[in-house]
Amino acid sequence: MEVKEYYDKEYGLEIWGDYACFTRPELKVERVSYDVITPSAARNFFQAIFWKPAIEWQITRIEVINPIRWISIRRNEVGAVGAGNANAKPIIATEKRQQKNTLMLRDVRYRIYAKMVYIPPQKRKNEKVRKAGSDENPKKYQEMFERRAGNGQFFTSPYLGTRECSAYFRLLDEREKGGSDLLQETRDFGLMLYDMDFSNPDNIMPMFYFAKMNNGIIEVPDKESEEVLR
Repeated sequence: MEVKEYYDKEYGLEIWGDYACFTRPELKVERVSYDVITPSAARNFFQAIFWKPAIEWQITRIEVINPIRWISIRRNEVGAVGAGNANAKPIIATEKRQQKNTLMLRDVRYRIYAKMVYIPPQKRKNEKVRKAGSDENPKKYQEMFERRAGNGQFFTSPYLGTRECSAYFRLLDEREKGGSDLLQETRDFGLMLYDMDFSNPDNIMPMFYFAKMNNGIIEVPDKESEEVLR
């Protein structure tokens, strides 16, 4: 029997919620969601449960369970951004209020899978993080995630795209991958946001990929793959 090393072990979460909005970046004024969860939103979900500078999450697979349903919501938003300094003038919400429409998903349920990738100290950009990791045991990160996810614990409240879309989750058993409850549809979603490239903090760039669902399953390529467009 193959024994999976820490860097090769895949974890799965079943996540669900009443609403979700995975905003399309090309639509600035009105918020419109993608049809399904993006890899970046799935990564954020894993990070909400457990993250350290020594690891990163690589999404490998997305399974869609519930049918894709939509709901349109009109809500008030503040049409201004604070200056972020001590001398900034306060924003009066009643003066800057705008009504905007949001097209979002409702009653969503997914299974998302990811590998916990360990980053060796010598490959970390932050010098303090490199020194702190000189005597660490990577296996402990797996155990910490398994314990936290199994107990329903998280560092920040997980959400589905936007923070107002609260979510629930449970840790999956390896035997639950696939299954007869997946959405039996095949769709081509076209160009979709993959994630953000943070390799250069001064020039953070979006990455995209062509997402396709086959009987409820979306295979997510590795971020270094040629399928990921920068």
